[in-house]
Amino acid sequence: MWGLVPLFWPLLKPSAALEILAHRMVWSLLFVAVALVALRRWAWMKDLVRRPKKLALVAVAASVISVNWGLYIWSVNSGHVVEASLGYFINPLVTIAIGVLLLKERLRPAQWAAVAIGVLAVLVLAIGYGQPPWISLTLAFSFATYGLVKKKVNLGGLESLAAETVILFLPALGYLVWLQVRGTATFGAEGAGNALLLVSTGLVTAVPLVCFGAAAIRVPLSTLGLLQYLAPLFQFALGVAYFHEAMPAERWAGFSLVWLALTILTWEALRTGRRARAERARLAEAVRVAAGPAGGSAGTGGEAGAGGRAPAGASGQGAVEPAS
Repeated sequence: MWGLVPLFWPLLKPSAALEILAHRMVWSLLFVAVALVALRRWAWMKDLVRRPKKLALVAVAASVISVNWGLYIWSVNSGHVVEASLGYFINPLVTIAIGVLLLKERLRPAQWAAVAIGVLAVLVLAIGYGQPPWISLTLAFSFATYGLVKKKVNLGGLESLAAETVILFLPALGYLVWLQVRGTATFGAEGAGNALLLVSTGLVTAVPLVCFGAAAIRVPLSTLGLLQYLAPLFQFALGVAYFHEAMPAERWAGFSLVWLALTILTWEALRTGRRARAERARLAEAVRVAAGPAGGSAGTGGEAGAGGRAPAGASGQGAVEPAS
């Protein structure tokens, strides 16, 4: 859904990016409200209201994601789909950099190599563009900041989206009313089709977020990370094949370096994950052997240990499953 959304924004023309963004904020609230009522998940609201620091972080998250969405909509409708896709390609590298600079995380050598190649890619693209790829960098840094704040807030996907939407609702509604009073709003002025499409912005943007929140607790993090590369890959393919955006040699070089960095990053993540699983399995086996046959006396356990073998049929007993 994220990868195909560039096909949706041009359908909303002649609505401007800021007006589309405001409609997205307003109609998303309706969608999440229905979802919360259906799931009866509103107990968290009282706790959030009583914690002003957490509420302030939600407001920061709402502001940052608004910048991200507004720029993304504008870039797609202004013929910068490829540059927008680059922002989401380099987002994992920016997230790692933020982890090092702000959270004092330590990187493994392969991660350092990936970040260094990512920086080189940005330099190559900056030379090719004649200026830094500010659309890509703003999208990457804003979304990475959004992820950092969401980590601090520690709310569920639907709950967090609902809180952010509530904060954005009144400013967005006020802006839309102002456009209507000025007579510059496209809602209603461009026909029923345009109006329905503007209403659907809430659904189009909220459904992928809810699906992401649901997936995050159901699939391994390594799988989730790999799947996140699909969205910018689809966006890039649409930018080149459907929107026919130019891809000079220097841009191909920059993208190739980004893809190389992501390949190294993915390989390192998969290798680390395999090692962690192997270590958990080894520890589980050690605990199982140390536990001995279930129900056995201390003397029996000692005999099994001395003989180097447990009685037949005891291997499935007394084992402790590793924490996942």
